Amino acid sequence: MTPQAIQQTLVLIKPDALKLSLTGYVLSQLSEFHTGLRFAGAKIVHVSRMLAEEHYAEHKERFFYPSLINYLMGRIHYADAPQKRRVIALVYSGPGAVNKVRELAGPTNPHDAREKAPGTIRALGTVVPVLDPDGNVLGNRLDNLIHAAANESDAEREIKLWFKPEDIMPYMRAYPTAPCDEFYYLHDGRVSTAAAPGATCVLDPGHEVWESDLLALRQIAADQPAACSLDAVMAKYFINKRCEPD
Repeated sequence: MTPQAIQQTLVLIKPDALKLSLTGYVLSQLSEFHTGLRFAGAKIVHVSRMLAEEHYAEHKERFFYPSLINYLMGRIHYADAPQKRRVIALVYSGPGAVNKVRELAGPTNPHDAREKAPGTIRALGTVVPVLDPDGNVLGNRLDNLIHAAANESDAEREIKLWFKPEDIMPYMRAYPTAPCDEFYYLHDGRVSTAAAPGATCVLDPGHEVWESDLLALRQIAADQPAACSLDAVMAKYFINKRCEPD
């Protein structure tokens, strides 16, 4: 299969699935035997706030957003055990990857999954009330065990958010890469190509990066409009770093 023919999708095994010991079940449902899809990348991630907020950026104005962020960060299911706060991030690769995984995952709402698609992964999930500070119910949060990219465009954005090119074998990368051509530093939420006291060097010349990320970095460094936010580019480089914010 040539890189041009590869379709890939992102799957996250969320903290509730890990707490319920459903990892083996999820992996068996998504196995190559059932789907014809292969692993292209896998990692265990302690989810930072930066990463969670970028992943769920489309929900930023919704009432359940704060609860959703804490859910993905593992703060809800492992409130007193920060060492257990993690998700398993996976890239699956092969023909029809997005739709195959979505079908096995089932509807987003676990109640709908149990009614309309029993036997799917999310049918084992739960719907949890979201309360305001006074204890009034604002609505629901869907603890649905796994995330599966909704379409090819979302899959590309999410894979590039969670994975660096080096996390995926060269012949299984579905998106163009390019060598970084200069140093990029992050300091106080801004990116620069010049070193400064307190700045963190994130990329250096020769580092293989997603081509679209490199273009965005150049534009952001030059104070020009970019196709994505700085955090969307940077989040993956702070995964599992001790200095990353909780």
